[in-house]
Amino acid sequence: MKKIEAIIKPFKLNEVKAALNEIGIQGMTVSEVKGFGRQKGHTEIYRGSEYTVDFLPKIKIETVLPDALVQPAVQAIIKAAKTGKIGDGKVFVSPIDDTYRIRTEERGDSAV
Repeated sequence: MKKIEAIIKPFKLNEVKAALNEIGIQGMTVSEVKGFGRQKGHTEIYRGSEYTVDFLPKIKIETVLPDALVQPAVQAIIKAAKTGKIGDGKVFVSPIDDTYRIRTEERGDSAV
């Protein structure tokens, strides 16, 4: 099993969700986060004063999948989230040792 964490632009969430649904992935956790990478934020003017916005709004998607679905899921996320511009985001893949479903006490791939 692997955990996929994807940081994407907020307006790409529905496209990424639809792409994952097409390959049979339904369960995910979505969080509104803030961050920056090479974009380094931007400058805004508010009431005549200029200030720097360092952290930009992003969406973080997390899902745990059996190994067989990892590559199709990563490719679906990249294809759906890509605009070709700076700030498109990142996809991280991490190993998961075990998973438990609280309700049924199932364990491993069947708990995902």
